[in-house]
Amino acid sequence: MTLHPEIARFLAGLPAPEGGPLDPVAMRAAEEAHVPPPEERLPLHAVEDVTAKTAAGEVPVRVYTPAEADRHGVLVYFHGGAFFLGSLDTHDHVARSLAKETGLKVVSVGYRLAPEAAFPAGLDDCYAVVRWAAGESADLGWDGTTLAVAGDSSGGTFAAAVAARAHDDGFDRITHQILYYPSLDLDFDVERYASLRENAKGYGLETAGLEPFNAFYLDSGADPADPLVSPVKRADLTGLPPALVVTAQYDPMRDEGELYGERLREAGVEATVSRYAGAGHGFVQHFSWIPEFHEVFGETRDFLGRGK
Repeated sequence: MTLHPEIARFLAGLPAPEGGPLDPVAMRAAEEAHVPPPEERLPLHAVEDVTAKTAAGEVPVRVYTPAEADRHGVLVYFHGGAFFLGSLDTHDHVARSLAKETGLKVVSVGYRLAPEAAFPAGLDDCYAVVRWAAGESADLGWDGTTLAVAGDSSGGTFAAAVAARAHDDGFDRITHQILYYPSLDLDFDVERYASLRENAKGYGLETAGLEPFNAFYLDSGADPADPLVSPVKRADLTGLPPALVVTAQYDPMRDEGELYGERLREAGVEATVSRYAGAGHGFVQHFSWIPEFHEVFGETRDFLGRGK
């Protein structure tokens, strides 16, 4: 299948990128400028901004409650943005759709960003909020059943790393990990994965842009050889929670996600790898309004429902 025509039309209308070094502040401002006003967002029973008091300090989170109930299963969501972009607002629509489709209370994490916050600040925030959600917050109302972690792109990196870190710490309450087109190998050797060559140019995210976009994170102390930075490099994947790995046909990072799913299965972990035809990197954030891509939320719901 070719690139979805709506995506192709959007990419064709983009201006040529400006030269020179990336400016995180300006790029964040440009991204925030496209956030829809509150009245245009998907309505839910309740949406509340909260400060989570965690072992990593105070972390801003946004809590999405899909329906009135005393207690809920919980999904903790980490937004993407190459570790230096993204916010509670830029990914608000993703969190709302997750809450509506899964019926879980969604906790979206406003973790600290590179380059202002050095590694592992963002990862620490994400992990600490999961621990907070699981019991340190009496007000959240986790019902003790589902406790999932999910993320898109670099947020998928954090979701995989949090699941691994929790396992190593003996924290066994995470029930699922959901990785949307995750960045799992921050060593961008183009010989490592065919998708880095096949999808190198013309599909939105380009292989040549991976290093400069991730440089803010790597220059802050994140070592690509560290499995908490590049989860695909973790030697032993046994004992990790069941995983849904969603990839996109025209994503340079497609193959590292699919390899991770394969390695999880080889380690005895239940893992579903689902490739979305015609999609490019970022489709959950940018193109989930297209019906065939919106199905990713239904697939997430079905994955979370297994074994109940």
